[in-house]
Amino acid sequence: MPERRPRILVVDDREQNRYVLCRVLREANYECLEATRGSEALAQATMLPDVIVLDVNLPDISGLEVCRRLKSDPVTSQISVLQISASMNSSENKTRALDAGADGYLIHPIDGTVLVATVRSLLRLRAAEGVARYAAEQWQATFDALSEGLAVISADGRLVRWNAAFGALCAGNSLSPGDDAAALLERLIGTSDPLFQDPRERAPSEYALGDKTVHLAVRNVGGDAGAPSAVLVISDVTDRRLAEYAVRTAEKIAATGKLANAIAHEINNPLESLTNLLYLAQSASSVETIRHFLAGANDELARISRIARQTLSFHRDTLTPVAIDIGSLVADVVSLFEKSATSRRIRVVFDRQPTLTIYGYPGQLRQVFGNLVRNAVEAARPGTDICIRVRPFRRANREGARVTIQDRGAGIPRNVQKMMFDPFFTTKELRGSGLGLWVSRNLIMAHQGSIRFRSSTRLEHSGTTFQVFLPVGGTIAENHQRHEISAA
Repeated sequence: MPERRPRILVVDDREQNRYVLCRVLREANYECLEATRGSEALAQATMLPDVIVLDVNLPDISGLEVCRRLKSDPVTSQISVLQISASMNSSENKTRALDAGADGYLIHPIDGTVLVATVRSLLRLRAAEGVARYAAEQWQATFDALSEGLAVISADGRLVRWNAAFGALCAGNSLSPGDDAAALLERLIGTSDPLFQDPRERAPSEYALGDKTVHLAVRNVGGDAGAPSAVLVISDVTDRRLAEYAVRTAEKIAATGKLANAIAHEINNPLESLTNLLYLAQSASSVETIRHFLAGANDELARISRIARQTLSFHRDTLTPVAIDIGSLVADVVSLFEKSATSRRIRVVFDRQPTLTIYGYPGQLRQVFGNLVRNAVEAARPGTDICIRVRPFRRANREGARVTIQDRGAGIPRNVQKMMFDPFFTTKELRGSGLGLWVSRNLIMAHQGSIRFRSSTRLEHSGTTFQVFLPVGGTIAENHQRHEISAA
């Protein structure tokens, strides 16, 4: 199929001028259309020629006015217009033509080579504009197809453009180019701090937006004054947070169920002792002996009460972060599993040193350390020790506490290690949910901490060591007030 020749509309009321112009252009392999009046030019322009060669002096409508109408009509605004004139040859006239929207201006007599070169230049310009326009349309379509809300912000903090998702998240707030981005964020999430924070600082990134939870990020892209300098990204994470909450709840229920066996062992012994002491007290003959037996029974009741309190607090949590003595918290968790470890002929060696205050949610941290201690008890070989240490520690210029839990079990194979923190991955078959370590890592990360492990399967050197680091600030990183805690 032959390539379409560019079409040129020549508009001039003088026949000899039209003849000369069309002859030169046809010899250059252009298809020519002709018109004698401005009204004819406007009518034929709807056929969308590639270039219009337009005389300034027309009998019905000025060529300048025709050009103005062409450029103001969205249908014909992309047509290149070359104005020509024999009489209006001053710089002022040329300026008026260009101001009216003309893409070029030639004065009679027109050299044929200049005419052809000018038309070619206009065609190249039109083709380049078409490519740029197509690229811009592709970019805008991609921009609008993104599920995240994106807004481009100028160097002076004004909205430049935004995609459809951003507009949907801002429903109820009218958006216009030039709006103050800080004021918009104040209306949306109650603060404009994200626009002014150093990206290297640890700062909250999730906010409530109506009934949604959104993640907000600002990416600096540079630029001079008036040019885009940042991209504001708002992602709706409501469904993800609800799913994570459901998973954490499921794991919490599973962990509570696993505690039942250990708790039953813990409570059974003092209950048996209590029953025996009460029986002996009933059969005792002297008041002193009865008091002795009742005092023992009271001690056993206190022991049961302590176990019950630990059990109730294991997953019960505070609504806001509180100061936590990590050593005491880990000690409470260890005490819940000592009986289970002893029944497996495993000794738990717990060693703690004074640490700094950690701010966080004690119920969440009990769940984490409960998972790790239980895993160590289940993995350790009979006759071996589980070593649990609490130490003050400094990592990446942040002071905090490190908890180390080490067992001498068979170790974790290398091909399994890379999947240890994946959700629903388990090596315990029906006995495991596959959520414990995944939930634990998320909870530690929420406290601005880290969890890592190393493991060996070498004979006589096998075992696994988990390390949890929690910084002083914890979930309220801005609070770096330090308190020394003495070991109990």
